[in-house]
Amino acid sequence: MNVCGLIVEYNPFHNGHLYHIEQAKKQTNADCVIAVMSGSFLQRGEPAIMDKFHRAKAALLSGIDIVVELPYVFAVQSSDLFAKGSVLTLHELGVNSICFGSEAGNIQEFINGYQAFIHNKPTYQTNLRHHLQAGYSFPEASKLAYESIGLTKNGIDLSKPNNILGFSYVRTILENHLPIQPITIKRKNSEYHDTEITGSIASATSIRKKLLEEKKVLSDLTNTMPPATIHELQNYQSFATTLHYWESYFPLLHYRVTTMSVEELAHIHGVEEGLEHRIKKTAKEVSTFYDWVQAIKTKRYTWTRIQRILAHLLTNTTKSEIERLTTRNHVEYVRLLGMTKKGQEYLNTHKKEMNVPIYPKLTRDIHPMLEVEERATNAYYSILPIEKRYALMKQELKGPVLVP
Repeated sequence: MNVCGLIVEYNPFHNGHLYHIEQAKKQTNADCVIAVMSGSFLQRGEPAIMDKFHRAKAALLSGIDIVVELPYVFAVQSSDLFAKGSVLTLHELGVNSICFGSEAGNIQEFINGYQAFIHNKPTYQTNLRHHLQAGYSFPEASKLAYESIGLTKNGIDLSKPNNILGFSYVRTILENHLPIQPITIKRKNSEYHDTEITGSIASATSIRKKLLEEKKVLSDLTNTMPPATIHELQNYQSFATTLHYWESYFPLLHYRVTTMSVEELAHIHGVEEGLEHRIKKTAKEVSTFYDWVQAIKTKRYTWTRIQRILAHLLTNTTKSEIERLTTRNHVEYVRLLGMTKKGQEYLNTHKKEMNVPIYPKLTRDIHPMLEVEERATNAYYSILPIEKRYALMKQELKGPVLVP
């Protein structure tokens, strides 16, 4: 049986994602497609525009057979840890291939790049340390270190976000000797960071910008997303009373920082090199989330890195937790968010071969990683009216979304 894995966020699910699924099925002849999806908070440190269950349902209605959750401790991380959690989760689910979108669009370039990296790893690490000590951010220092070993001459532009993630996926597969074939398709039309909509395939960034910043109504965006996404966005916004974006969390985040000691801040994951003092100082000078990130940001600490740190602050995720929960070369469990009938049939057959348990709902005292997940979910819903918050939290206890 051909089982293809996708690593996704679906924030929200749009026509580009639909194209990705269609191409993945075409190139792998997949009988079943499994998506591992970030939950409440995403890789760039942002809250998802709507909750994980509505996003999962939109995906299941648009061609995915199974949606599982990428744990928070892997989801809100740099590319290497994000890739590790995603790829190892899909490996436990028995995928034969992983198909990802990239700016490069040629899988051989990624494999050649990995081989060049392995042959020149000491040089890369020396140059990486040099550029970090010179004050560059990690993404920029890493890019310069890759250039120093000639990796970019193989055709991979590692300044592009999907190429960076794709390289990390391929690296995780090859370093762990996993029986998974990596496949890539070239991103179509829009770039990852594009903020304007110019056609039916638009970036998730541009769609969120229209919804959150420009207050566009969903009817203005029907040409960019499948009907299932429009329907789930309408349902969620109608029930929850809002979509999620960082500014809504500013008061709670500001309260957290102003009532924490500098020593407590220093224990939060991502807070390094005395950044706790800068976070504490700037809290007295700002009145919006945007202004706060701008005030904290430096050459070394990028916008994305600061967003991740603030997500960890909001969820009270510490350095010791991340170190304890992410160092093993396997995942501890698989959390099921939703499935179709076909997906259910596959799981019923495959779960006997899995080395880890599959959890259909959030249950306390099962695993420390799920304790972090519960905190993240509570933090995510904290901006909602209390009765809505309770109702949506109950989804965690009901089990997966089922789509015929």
